[in-house]
Amino acid sequence: MKDSTNRPLRLGTRRSALAMAQSGQVAEAVRELTGRPVELVEITTYGDTSREHLAQIGGTGVFVSALRDALLAGDIDFAVHSLKDLPTAQPESLTLAAIPVREDPRDALIARDRLTFEELTADPDRVARIGTGSPRRMAQLNAWARALGRHIETVPIRGNIDTRIGFVEKGELDAVVLAAAGLTRIGRIDEAAQLLSPDVVLPAPGQGALAIECRAGHTAQDAALVATLAELDDPDTRAAVTAERSLLAALEAGCSAPVGALADLSPSSRLRSSRGGPEAGEQAVTELHLRGVVGTTDGSTLVQLSTTAHVPASPDETSVPQQLGRELAAEMLAKGAAGLMGERAL
Repeated sequence: MKDSTNRPLRLGTRRSALAMAQSGQVAEAVRELTGRPVELVEITTYGDTSREHLAQIGGTGVFVSALRDALLAGDIDFAVHSLKDLPTAQPESLTLAAIPVREDPRDALIARDRLTFEELTADPDRVARIGTGSPRRMAQLNAWARALGRHIETVPIRGNIDTRIGFVEKGELDAVVLAAAGLTRIGRIDEAAQLLSPDVVLPAPGQGALAIECRAGHTAQDAALVATLAELDDPDTRAAVTAERSLLAALEAGCSAPVGALADLSPSSRLRSSRGGPEAGEQAVTELHLRGVVGTTDGSTLVQLSTTAHVPASPDETSVPQQLGRELAAEMLAKGAAGLMGERAL
């Protein structure tokens, strides 16, 4: 709905090139939706200034707390986050008004000479050095190499996309692993030598999705903004990431833990009860398939499980994805996942 108010909406964003790019895309969508100007307000977070590795500084929330503080102070009207950076517990005073259509959730390998992972690890006389700041990626990359009967060295790195790719360009590393979504949003996905299949490397819960957060409608103005931003929400994406984040929450793990998860939705159908008489027949539902993994960063031990549920065709339905995530987490904990998450060695 168009809004005649002339005051620009203030969108809070981190200062990185990626954050500015994805916030700019959301800003344009909000401009088209409301007819109001949107200005980007750059905010520096603790995660941006700290040089420590994410697992050492806690990971969860380090990129979002300053944005949330600005929201609560009224300095901005809404904020855009990478969903994978958000803690799973949502403050009552704030709401995720929209989770737009998800970008590619997979990880991408940027490697010297555009080699694939299999090619990088093929030389028995050279141990490939692969950079990543993610214990989740380390666990699965090392496990993949072990499955191939090979060995790699995972090197902890920090920095923006340019910095990380620079390690490869300068010859300091053989490859780095980044989120495909981020590369796509800044127009650099063509530099990826390989998109890593979720069959071998599951992404972080929520990877590839954005979260548009604002105050939880305690005033008429806030409520109107929540309703407007909700038009950018994609129900399928929300259902998928709800399942993934429910798994993460039930594991009591943060975004720096070695946990991967991916939910896929596909159209399905099932028979109604024949007792319904003329009502009997096919009922449209969505099949939600959730995969999860937890592992030690050296790849020696992984707990990998999956489960499937049927979700009623309702855009407001979140209880099934939440329950699916909790159930899979319980199965993973029963298989020893808790002990693996305690391993943080980088």
